[in-house]
Amino acid sequence: MTMTTTQRILDLAAAAPTAHGEDLVLLLHEANELYQQGLRDLHREVSARLAGLATADLVFAAETAGMPCDASQDHAEVVLLLTLVEWEMTPAALAYTAMAEGAARRGVCLIPEE
Repeated sequence: MTMTTTQRILDLAAAAPTAHGEDLVLLLHEANELYQQGLRDLHREVSARLAGLATADLVFAAETAGMPCDASQDHAEVVLLLTLVEWEMTPAALAYTAMAEGAARRGVCLIPEE
């Protein structure tokens, strides 16, 4: 049985509250890689779906979705913004965000302090 990216992120997020120190960092690292993979996969899908639409229509859709956008952005940039809007509402992204925020409240982050 194959596990989907979403299911694995949900599993990692469920394990995070009881993980500490390096174990939590490892969970975050894996979840971050899966988050990025999921975003890339969705970006390919959204790019294909929106390929034939005019940039002005995409800018309007992005603004309607609450994503700041302007006419100077090219088609690829606006498609990426729309992808982000869609991705941020997925169970995988929501679980990852909650996981990262919970870890940050406990002083654990993937970005080292300087």
